[in-house]
Amino acid sequence: MADSLGYNGGLTCSIGVSDLDASIAWYTDVLGLSLLYKVDEIAWAELSSPVEHVNVGLAQRESVDAAGGATLTWGVKNIDAARGTLESKDVRFDGETMTIPDLVKLATFFDPDGNKHMLFQELQK
Repeated sequence: MADSLGYNGGLTCSIGVSDLDASIAWYTDVLGLSLLYKVDEIAWAELSSPVEHVNVGLAQRESVDAAGGATLTWGVKNIDAARGTLESKDVRFDGETMTIPDLVKLATFFDPDGNKHMLFQELQK
C-alpha cells in the first residue's frame, strides 16, 4: 500500500495555534525547532524538527480546539533532563513522568494553546 502512494519520506505535522508569531517564538525558543518559512497571507509557518524529514506546521486559527487530535511524541535520551529544561521555561506538564518498566518513560506537556505533546525515553536498549 505505501509504495502505491509514492511517499517521499517527509512528514509535516500541522498544529492549530491562536497567535502565529507567539507560537513561532515558543516552538523555536522552548522546543528548539528552526523556522523554515512563514506565509502571512495564509497564516502558516513551517519549522524543522531535530527528526530528519519531520517538520511542524503552525496554522493560525480564530479558535483553537486543543482537545483531541494527534499528540507529537518527541524521543529524548534523558527524559528527566529534558523535562527539567522545559519546566525551567515554564512549560506546563500533565502530572508526573510515567514509567512503564523495561519499556518507556513518558511525560505529557502542553504548548501555550493547550496542544498536547509528549516526551518519551526508551528503556529497552
